[in-house]
Amino acid sequence: MPKAPAADSTLRILTVLGSQRGPMAAAAIATRLGLPRSTVYQLLSTLVDHGFVIHLPESRRYALGLASFELGSGFTRQQPLSLLGAPLLATLVDRTGESAHLAVMHGAEVVYVVEERARHRPTLVTEVGVRLPAHLTASGKAMLAALPPAQLRALYPSDSAFVSRTGTGPSDGRALRAELAVIREAGVATEVGAVTQGLASVGVAVLDGSGWPVASVACTYRSDDDGAAPDGLVQEVTRVAGELSRRIGGADAPPQK
Repeated sequence: MPKAPAADSTLRILTVLGSQRGPMAAAAIATRLGLPRSTVYQLLSTLVDHGFVIHLPESRRYALGLASFELGSGFTRQQPLSLLGAPLLATLVDRTGESAHLAVMHGAEVVYVVEERARHRPTLVTEVGVRLPAHLTASGKAMLAALPPAQLRALYPSDSAFVSRTGTGPSDGRALRAELAVIREAGVATEVGAVTQGLASVGVAVLDGSGWPVASVACTYRSDDDGAAPDGLVQEVTRVAGELSRRIGGADAPPQK
């Protein structure tokens, strides 16, 4: 039994609304949470008054409001991914001897927010603040593979959206979709020479509570022709991505198959 039932129910309502792709009816929320409809309506009314929820009268549904967005923006401003991810990446570098980085999506690009360089390893282009095309990087492809098809189409509306750095990597929508299908099955993304010739990377998505990819963890290493990762590297990257997902209250990273 929760110590503060009203607070517990309110937070559960916000959690349900935040996990959906669209607005919900109050009755559906009540059914999902096993709460009386009268209680759900009362709490929704209070949340509407404070701007955390909006009511859509035409459809008789509810969605997250501006105050919820501002709360999420505050989460972003405090850079919790960087704060939580930096020590995990430092450990990852210690355990693997390879350089590691944490990236987030920004449109069809990835932005690197944490980088931990290993000693005696090549200089990388993935410095903090650097942007790269998502479809060329292991970090980006790991996140793209977790997006719904409609979001993917919006990011890549035509083949002209695809650029290349080294002449490798997917060059059209069909090639990208085929590669992402393989990534979903494997639970890990790879790139070989698409960002920098002679280097390869493996990346795993960091998922929030709804399964949305909020970031990705990756390691970069010197590669030969087949780009095979050093022994144990994929497992270590998967472990760190899963731990970071858990630390932000999200889902585990997809299991490696």
